[in-house]
Amino acid sequence: MKHPVDVHVGKRIRHRRWMVGMTQQQLAEHVGIKFQQIQKYETGMNRVSASRLWDIADALEVPVSFFFEGIDQRKQEHTTGMPEDILTDKEALELVRSYYAIPENQRRRLFELARVLSDAA
Repeated sequence: MKHPVDVHVGKRIRHRRWMVGMTQQQLAEHVGIKFQQIQKYETGMNRVSASRLWDIADALEVPVSFFFEGIDQRKQEHTTGMPEDILTDKEALELVRSYYAIPENQRRRLFELARVLSDAA
């Protein structure tokens, strides 16, 4: 059975890896393991040892504490179904990246449209 802490740490690894644009294979090579092990860490199937977490933090250029941020917070249930930490959601991250790739004047208009649509819902 997966321990909630292992799942949380795995999600934070995946989140950071994705944010820096690194593949599982690239992270595995930095750390000196196979990418399948990274997959197991990211899903919480396998626990990450302290020394391995240190190496992963170094490869992803974050302090080890990064992987434990938000662990004390309970997930709040929102009527919108939105997760508490929206930036851990891959779809939300892709949306944010796409949004900032739009020229500023068009981005501002898109933002206003989204605001109007969300008010109407």
